[in-house]
Amino acid sequence: MASEIKVDTISEKTSANGVTIDGVSLKDSKIATANSIDSDAYVDGSIDAVHLSANSVDSDAYVDGSIDTAHIGATQVTGAKLNTDVISAQTALASEPADTDEFMVSDAGVLKRIDYSLIKGGGLANADQWRVTTSFTGSAAPIASNWEQNDSTGFGALGSAMTESSGIFTFPSTGYWLVIFKASCTQTAASANNNIRIQITTDNSSYSLVDNSYITPEDSNRYESASCFFLFDVTSTSLCKVRFDVSMDNTGNTVVCSSTAQSTGSTFLRLADT
Repeated sequence: MASEIKVDTISEKTSANGVTIDGVSLKDSKIATANSIDSDAYVDGSIDAVHLSANSVDSDAYVDGSIDTAHIGATQVTGAKLNTDVISAQTALASEPADTDEFMVSDAGVLKRIDYSLIKGGGLANADQWRVTTSFTGSAAPIASNWEQNDSTGFGALGSAMTESSGIFTFPSTGYWLVIFKASCTQTAASANNNIRIQITTDNSSYSLVDNSYITPEDSNRYESASCFFLFDVTSTSLCKVRFDVSMDNTGNTVVCSSTAQSTGSTFLRLADT
């Protein structure tokens, strides 16, 4: 027989026990019986962190995307949590990085990014070689004609080439450049000085001597050669130029040149940024 009791208040008889209704114990305004509330009755926000016991949430209950970045504490992801293929599993970069490509570094324990332009290796960025193709007698300041870039079999230039006009050489980029000049000579009289020189300008106007070498054979009609070198800090491609001179004591002395060999010519090597 169905029945219904309607009252405003049910009070406990014994204060230590509370009131039990169909096996559910109510005590001090709370449900005291364990597992008596079905989770289907929960609403969003009804359970806060204070009411979750330690290790009470099993990770097996997570679904993809259930934890967002806002709920991952700072410093919680450590190196031990990174898989060993965190780099190798990524798509390979098949060419040298661009100057603006970024890397991550630890700067005294502080993670920072750095552009490739600041860490890319040394190595030569440019290498070029030129020669004078036609022999001539007497002095030349500068050697103003018959220059060509080396075109011998096996020759390989690196990077952008030097440019030449009337014996004046222009650099394709700023940087520290090693300039080498070699000349071969033969002369009609013994002990006549042949002087070869490297001259530079930093204002595209006045030239100054930076290195020279002497060729002084002991006998006439002998072939001799010499080289000179200069490390040029090219700070401007429009102002910093280089040229090459020869000075003969005897006007009959000959500068030996060739279109197939580097008998008389220059080599340019870019070593680093300025």
